Amino acid sequence: MDFQVVVLAGGTSKELIPLVSKEVPKALLPVANRPVLSYVLEFLEQSNLKHLIVVVEGEDAALRVGGWISSAYVDRLHVEVAAVPENIGTAGALRAIGHYLTAHDILVVSGDLVCDVPPGAVAAAHRRHDAVVTAMLCSAPVSGPSESGSSGGKDKTKKPGRYNIIGLDPTKQFLLFIAAGAEVEKDIRVQKSILRAVGQMEIRTDLMDAHLYAFKRSALQEILDQKESFQSLRQDVLPYLVRSQLRSELSLDVAQAEENGNDKVVSLDNKVMLSQLVANTSSSSFHELCAMGPNGSAPFPRKTHKCCVYIASKNKYCARLNSIQAFSDINRDVIGEASHLSGYSFSAHNNIIHSSAELGSKTTVGPQCMLGEGSQMGDKCSVKRSVLGRHCRIGSNVKVVNSVIMNHVTIGDGCSIQGSVICSNVQLQDRVVLRDCQVGAGFVVSAGSEYKGESLARK
Repeated sequence: MDFQVVVLAGGTSKELIPLVSKEVPKALLPVANRPVLSYVLEFLEQSNLKHLIVVVEGEDAALRVGGWISSAYVDRLHVEVAAVPENIGTAGALRAIGHYLTAHDILVVSGDLVCDVPPGAVAAAHRRHDAVVTAMLCSAPVSGPSESGSSGGKDKTKKPGRYNIIGLDPTKQFLLFIAAGAEVEKDIRVQKSILRAVGQMEIRTDLMDAHLYAFKRSALQEILDQKESFQSLRQDVLPYLVRSQLRSELSLDVAQAEENGNDKVVSLDNKVMLSQLVANTSSSSFHELCAMGPNGSAPFPRKTHKCCVYIASKNKYCARLNSIQAFSDINRDVIGEASHLSGYSFSAHNNIIHSSAELGSKTTVGPQCMLGEGSQMGDKCSVKRSVLGRHCRIGSNVKVVNSVIMNHVTIGDGCSIQGSVICSNVQLQDRVVLRDCQVGAGFVVSAGSEYKGESLARK
């Protein structure tokens, strides 16, 4: 399709401490005992997109991610791993690898996306409309399990900044307005000229920006070059493209006037332009309409650009691993309602127990659970809606509910773990009780301790 594919795999995200570390960058966090990045790579491979640039923040993280890719995908994918500085944002990461980008169109995918929407559908919509950007939107996930145990610890309160306010045209193909992140907590202002011209604009708050975009490369690079302060695709580049879509070809000069408070200079033209744009949304000349001159007659040619959306159907699974809550939710989903994404075969009991795992007498592993290779459990244990990693040693009378336990974890007798994430090489001594906690790699929790809503990690 002549799309270059860029996967933005992040580094050691602050939102995911203590789950991430120098040893385990975000891209390698386990989802059902597989690195989250594997879901993105296989999602692309299934669409025959096999030539990829994977962008990782930090040299160390890039080496680890590159090493894992080269061993796991040898002879399957052609992947170039590019290291960029930490904390430069998604737009900054693309700016840093600009010299690699040569195709007419660029498909940008977040490395934390777990999804079954074919990227080819987004690419096809982008080409069909000859858009400057096409963003994939999906239903915003409802966070947290249905039963007690939030699995999110301190992260479980819903933050309004997570939501988007999105304005669509009546055909639901064109993006007319977007407010993301912190903007949502402020008063939202929509230009009257847009509302007058469109007649109606559908405002949606139930959609999530999946962070999968198709961009026209020339337009993307023009913005990245001229707007050096832009750091985020979602919060800077996309809203900018939406605001400026009716003002000549990217019209950086006119859009600059808007940012300086001189919006009235262009609002009269906008009114005519947008009503024509919406009336001609199916027309091939959508982006080459003429705006009327100041006297209402003599037209002068003004190119426009189009910002489009592809809205995934509600029966598709789409989530981003961008918080501790999301990490827990996605792990649970991939061995539950979205088990088709896991790549594993489930037993007659609707769970996954590796053939090398050992269970003591009267120990039960419920449906929608996973027990990894070489793990051993003592007698009278109970596991519900949880993922347990490889080579774990679990004593007797241990209860695990709504939790994720990574590899090489030792759990003593009589422990109770609910709604928690236990990282690799952790040791829980006897009779530890954890509820809604995160325990960082290598931490030792002393016998008889009880914690609720805590983040425990080595200093």
